[in-house]
Amino acid sequence: MNNFFKILCLSSAALLAVPGTSQNCVPGADSQKHCTKKCCETSIPALKGISMQTDRRVISYILPKRIMWKQSTGGSTMENEGILLKNNYGQTALGGISFCHLKNGKGGMNSMLFDFGAELQGGIQVVTGGAPANKVKLRVRFGESASEAMCEIDGKNGATNDHALRDFTLEIPGMGVAECGNSGFRFVRIDVLGDETDLQLQEVRAAFRYRDIPYFGSFECDNERLNKIWTTGAYTVHLNMQQYLWDGIKRDRLVWTGDINPEVLTIATVFGANDVVNKSLDLSKENFKPTQWMCTISSYSIWWMITHYQWYMYTGNRKYLDEQKDYVTELLGELMKYVDDKGYEKLNARFLDWPSSENPKGIDAGLQALMAIAFDSGAKLETIWGNTELAKKCSDISAKMKKCRRDFNGSKQAASLNAIAGMISPEKAAKKTILPGGAKDFSTFYGYYMLEALALAGCYTEAMDIMSQYWGAMLDLGATTFWEDFNLDWTKNAARIDELVPEGKVDIHSSYGNYCYKGFRHSLCHGWASGPTTWLSAHVLGVKVLEPGCKKVAIEPHLGNLKWAKGTFPTPYGVIKISHKVGADGKVISDVQAPQGVEIVKTETK
Repeated sequence: MNNFFKILCLSSAALLAVPGTSQNCVPGADSQKHCTKKCCETSIPALKGISMQTDRRVISYILPKRIMWKQSTGGSTMENEGILLKNNYGQTALGGISFCHLKNGKGGMNSMLFDFGAELQGGIQVVTGGAPANKVKLRVRFGESASEAMCEIDGKNGATNDHALRDFTLEIPGMGVAECGNSGFRFVRIDVLGDETDLQLQEVRAAFRYRDIPYFGSFECDNERLNKIWTTGAYTVHLNMQQYLWDGIKRDRLVWTGDINPEVLTIATVFGANDVVNKSLDLSKENFKPTQWMCTISSYSIWWMITHYQWYMYTGNRKYLDEQKDYVTELLGELMKYVDDKGYEKLNARFLDWPSSENPKGIDAGLQALMAIAFDSGAKLETIWGNTELAKKCSDISAKMKKCRRDFNGSKQAASLNAIAGMISPEKAAKKTILPGGAKDFSTFYGYYMLEALALAGCYTEAMDIMSQYWGAMLDLGATTFWEDFNLDWTKNAARIDELVPEGKVDIHSSYGNYCYKGFRHSLCHGWASGPTTWLSAHVLGVKVLEPGCKKVAIEPHLGNLKWAKGTFPTPYGVIKISHKVGADGKVISDVQAPQGVEIVKTETK
């Protein structure tokens, strides 16, 4: 794994790689089986008869990478702050421990800004030494950027305490440990409050809450920028795999069934079968009837059904799929009500993604294609269940809808969906709409479908170039996870998110954003932006699942300008190992090793 994903262990200051696989570890093993119970009985005798919810997550403690700013005002003093960068016990000790000594003057205050080196989900732990003369309170501010951790929640800059507390006061004990917070962050500012406060601070650590799961999938090639993009997308989704599959770890921290489609594909690519997918899809089903749009958005009900078919193709879990039969069948009936006699969709609650929301013609064209894709998926699902009559009806509706083409109005989102649906030639969609301007008008969510449309058009090199330009630009600005939204225009004279904004530079976090993500409210860790991870494995490594449960998998690599690429892909039977290199004659030489139970179909590179 890339060093980017290394974390600090509880008992050591050394960096440890994200857990890898053991020889006996198989994606989708018992530890990841779906539990349908909302709560379970514990085996602890003292708690017999008490219901409790299990949590797949663990907590590790991470030291600050650096103190990037400090300040002592009004006669305050700060001594030995460097000790906070060294590993200690996570436990107050009676002797042999050095402390950071913080003493506030009258009317003064000690402050520090910590950088933990990467985006994290969790909170903060504070360990103190000798008992102070009075109770000590700390003001704690979390930030996904350095500037967010330094800001005020005043209604002017977008910073909020909604969904997760970002700015709060913590009362800490003398000779004790305090732990609090539950949000997404990389930076933490701490202010020691109170006149003439005398504090011995032993440790300040991030309490990192995450699923300790192996990275079964991997990707590596001779382009280091693409390697980092792959791992960043994987890590972005990993952070959002909490109790449920969230859209973002700062906000909204909710299950949005449209948003999670790219996330689910990334999970299949990197982690294999994981119960968080089942739990999250089920949550939406339990909270919305088929006659209600999931998350109040019509396209999100559609994405829920499409995702189920994709997830089944990967997992082959027929039992779980059969649990969706009644809901899917009723939903298909509901969707049919929104198709007129000519084959045009008439959906309400219309939405693709935020950047396309002010292009109604583009939304019309996109929803037309998305509905056709939905009925194609519905036909496949009903065929699996033996409902041949309904399957044919779905296929017929899809065919009729594909003949009713609408103006894209320049929407790359709509052009991509139309290419994927087979309503327009991918080559035409790429040439006329998607490729002009390169990464201009790409979006973090629908950017994945734009890349998919480019692959269908055979534009693999162009897709990787755009990927490097668009997603790579976030990395250039200090990102360790991919953002809710991004526009290349924002990069002009922009400061990095891991520095305090120098004079004359633009604060990219506070200055930009639209709709629900203005200023500091903008999430810098959003799973829907992980599309390149799936795309690189699917098209450069060339992995395409042909039969449910990965029983048959095609390998069709497209290296573009790359000289070599290698990696792994998880299946319910184990990991496929893949290696490609360009030979002296220009042809791709491949070595594929598959576990027993997986049939590999090698396809000539186009």
